[in-house]
Amino acid sequence: MKHCINCCIHLLPNDLHRQCFRCRGPSHSNQKCPLCKGENKVSSYPDSKQMKLLAVLEVRTDHSESWNGLFCLKKGKLCSLIFGLIIMTLVMASYVLTGAKHGLLLIPSPFHYGAFTSNPSLMDNESLSDMKDHYQPSKINVSYLKDYPSIKLIIDTITSKIEFITRQRPDLEELRKQEPHMFSVIPNKFLSNSKNPCWYEEYRGNTTTDPYTTNSYALYSKRFRTIFDYLRKVFWNHLYHYKDKHYRLRCLPHFYIIGQPKCGTTDLYDRLRLHPDVRFSAIKEPHWWTRKRFGIIRLRDGFHDRYPVEDYLDLFDLAAHQIQGVLQSDAAKENSKRNSIIIGEASASTMWDNNAWIFFYDNSTNGEPPFLIQDFIHAFQPNAKLIIMLRDPVERLYSDYLYFASANKSAEDFHEKVAESLQLFENCMLDYSLRACVYNNTLNNAMPVRLQVGLYVVYLLDWLTVFDKDQILVLRLEDHASNVKYTMHMVFQFLDLGPLSEKQEALITKSPASNTRRPEDRSLGPMLPTTKAILRDFYRPFNTKLAQVLSDDAFLWKRT
Repeated sequence: MKHCINCCIHLLPNDLHRQCFRCRGPSHSNQKCPLCKGENKVSSYPDSKQMKLLAVLEVRTDHSESWNGLFCLKKGKLCSLIFGLIIMTLVMASYVLTGAKHGLLLIPSPFHYGAFTSNPSLMDNESLSDMKDHYQPSKINVSYLKDYPSIKLIIDTITSKIEFITRQRPDLEELRKQEPHMFSVIPNKFLSNSKNPCWYEEYRGNTTTDPYTTNSYALYSKRFRTIFDYLRKVFWNHLYHYKDKHYRLRCLPHFYIIGQPKCGTTDLYDRLRLHPDVRFSAIKEPHWWTRKRFGIIRLRDGFHDRYPVEDYLDLFDLAAHQIQGVLQSDAAKENSKRNSIIIGEASASTMWDNNAWIFFYDNSTNGEPPFLIQDFIHAFQPNAKLIIMLRDPVERLYSDYLYFASANKSAEDFHEKVAESLQLFENCMLDYSLRACVYNNTLNNAMPVRLQVGLYVVYLLDWLTVFDKDQILVLRLEDHASNVKYTMHMVFQFLDLGPLSEKQEALITKSPASNTRRPEDRSLGPMLPTTKAILRDFYRPFNTKLAQVLSDDAFLWKRT
């Protein structure tokens, strides 16, 4: 777009200003210019085909020709700027007034969901924390959401979309194709003289070989190196020698404490490990089924090398050594005594965390994961026993927030994070199924608080598609806190553990509670009453379904 800055403003892109003497050279004067002759100002005019201006600008000439062009240019731009600001101000004022009247100040969908796809380049080049930033919704002012009726509309939309649809269980051959190495390591039959699932595996290393040199748990965590230093020292003493070959006893857990976080799983773990017939993995929460086998160490660090199943089995070597001692004892050999020691594993993510599936498994249907953790556990251990500890999901969420939030914790901040998370969850439910949203890695990373962890019945129903109901024991933290002895007896009976002496029982049931709320978090006080009412409404349909599945109205949490 060319124009003469001294005489006139033409906005025609192909105009060469042939009538302007100044454009042809320095000899231009107002007296000779046919467009300027006899005038000290020239008005620009709009071309109907090329211009969409809202007004006609006036550019005055100056008596000094040397500064005339520059002065007119500055003045023209200034007028344009002022005029544009006025128009923009009027438009914004109209938007604000109209939006305030109709409640439209907040864009209804700040978080847009695309297709559920697996992107290998994203997995290699972008950490999970980066992905969270990539999909993070724009910062919004949620102060207006503090009004209970406003958020109730969001909850009503979510409730109207809830459908509990039974998932289709994958075939065993499909599972083998996904994890061929795992199926090559774990046998389909275990020792008949052991209550715990164990088997002998040939060890091909020599006396100078470190059996744990490549174990990822030992490599990536300094906390576990002491444990593996001890295992190295005693490893050769526990090998079984037969026909010039060395064999090591390998074991999987007999039972799993699978969830949920901030529901008392640590306290249950600490009490159970005091039982003389119970052993646990060397690490309380290996998170192997949900994270480590996919290469996730810490979410903020992204993906690393995947932990092979051998690394997971190494965590049970201490317990395997004790089981082997029982199996090889003289009494066991003479009387065909069966080993009664059982091993447990207590990763509280096992029940709910399937976030990594989208990066490794294809053939997703409508955004739902084709394979879940329980599919693989059941494939290897169809007789495994599962323990679930739950609590009022409203209180669980607040406890979860206090434990994991790093700074600026307050009841008000929690309220805003709840409001934002509910809106994100609603946006997902408008386009996808309940299961797709619950297992949606993008959504789960974007929500400021983990609303989805409290949707207990969604996870439980999926576990019940592969395990029988009598293989799952569901407890309430509220019952455990009020009567530890009763709940521990339920656990002992469920695991078919032997009787205890009064001293042993007292040690287990009277020890102080573990992993209670920190003093600095207690000083923050309870959540706001409005927040509690909001969360009660959100979790109510899920609690109702849970109580129906378990035939126990205590899981409605009406009195808590």
